[in-house]
Amino acid sequence: MAAACGEVKQGAPGTTIQAVNAYGGNFATEGTPKKGGTLLVGEDREIIGFDPTVQNQNPAASAIYDSLLKAKPDGTVEPFLAKSMDTSDNGRTWTMGLRSGVKFSDGTPFDAQAVIINVQRHIDKASSPAHPAAALIASMTAPDPLTVVFTLKQPMGDFALNFGGAFFGGTLGMIISPAALQKYGDQIASHPVGAGPFTFVSWTRDSKLVLARNPGYWQPGLPYLDGIEFRPLPDTETRYSSIQNGDVDMIFGGYNQELVRGLANPNLNVYYGPGSAGEYMYFNLTKAPFNDRNMREAIIRAIDLRALSASQYNNQMIPAKSLFIEDSPFHTQAASDEWPTFDQAKAKQLVDAYRASGGNPDFTFKTTTARQAFAEFIQAQMAAIGIKVDVKTYDLAQFSSSVLQGNDFQLTSWVGPFDYPDPAVARILSTSGTGNYGKYSNPQVDQWLTDAAETSDPAQRTKDYQQVELQVGKDLPLAFFTRSYLSTITKKDVKGIDRFILRDMWWATTWLDRTAP
Repeated sequence: MAAACGEVKQGAPGTTIQAVNAYGGNFATEGTPKKGGTLLVGEDREIIGFDPTVQNQNPAASAIYDSLLKAKPDGTVEPFLAKSMDTSDNGRTWTMGLRSGVKFSDGTPFDAQAVIINVQRHIDKASSPAHPAAALIASMTAPDPLTVVFTLKQPMGDFALNFGGAFFGGTLGMIISPAALQKYGDQIASHPVGAGPFTFVSWTRDSKLVLARNPGYWQPGLPYLDGIEFRPLPDTETRYSSIQNGDVDMIFGGYNQELVRGLANPNLNVYYGPGSAGEYMYFNLTKAPFNDRNMREAIIRAIDLRALSASQYNNQMIPAKSLFIEDSPFHTQAASDEWPTFDQAKAKQLVDAYRASGGNPDFTFKTTTARQAFAEFIQAQMAAIGIKVDVKTYDLAQFSSSVLQGNDFQLTSWVGPFDYPDPAVARILSTSGTGNYGKYSNPQVDQWLTDAAETSDPAQRTKDYQQVELQVGKDLPLAFFTRSYLSTITKKDVKGIDRFILRDMWWATTWLDRTAP
């Protein structure tokens, strides 16, 4: 997290990438906000929908729903739609106070029952990305229309964070109008109604999503924009060309190429922080050959990160060999020391031993069409240690649903940065984690993750996550290779950016410093 405020220190030789404005702009120096205009945003994928109980990346969701709380870089939360969230018994009972006078954009009241109805949806739906957090709730009551009391099955010191995170990571904090839920039922994903700064106008899939200012927004004077138009631009070159040529005002950069170009372009602003985890590969621990730890070690040892940096990352890669970024308080040198180093001879020895025991080390590598060059690099690296790799690529939507969530892979790639460990780490490493696509299971890791979430002692929480990181370096359920390059790149006249490291944003404060024609 400290690296998000300054220069990234652990890059390979030649690295010039720096974290810059990781959590958004400096509002105090940007001038007086102007009202009006429509922001044109280029996304790196088409969204799946607006249902918070369905796993997908959707940067527009927070524009429609806002959030009950708002997570801060230090892992605490601050009030947002909710005005308070407190515990008086070390995390077993939490009381949420709501703001008076807030309404959904359909005119219905934003009240305690609306919160309870929405959280119950996550409890009832095991596939919801926020289900693990919701399942901790023993009961919910509303002593009055502006108060919700959550009684948990056990104390959870970090429970409030589950109401303040990004849409993609799984959040309990984005609340849909109960009237809309009743009206649209299973189709709510295409008919979102929230209490955020913008309202849903239209959506032509694979073309554009149109939002308009919510005239009844609860924050006086906001939002500044008249509207936002989101356009899916999944091709990396097309997406960057669109911002460079001025066809859009902002893009969500997915890869190193856009970030490097954006940082070098004086006509653009870049918002970027590497975060922890980053770009990594999932081993499927339920299928050969990666149900064998030695084969997982062989793959990691076979990858030359310097060659990868030169061929795929403009020689500006931020290499990763641990769960947490090196400047994180949750990182230890012991975890870095545990991680297997590049050693082709050792990798080949492990592969030969596996083959001699009757195993077949050859495998299929599945990834997105945008990672074709990376897949070919992996294919070549594996050939050097005697492994034949077949490559299969998919568009992002099919990849996310069929390959990852369908557990239909042996080895695959993913991007998963995070600002703060809870609930992100449990999501990818706990046995029941909704992002644990490789089906890793270690009871000791599960216990440390539970302890970290339950404790109200920051020192104990830090120790728990350090133990998790070290064990991951021993078990190797994931193959870390670089930190994330998820960026927000804008024209110079786009101001008021308020974001997470993983790119999701709060939109009410965004404005355009231009004169309307």
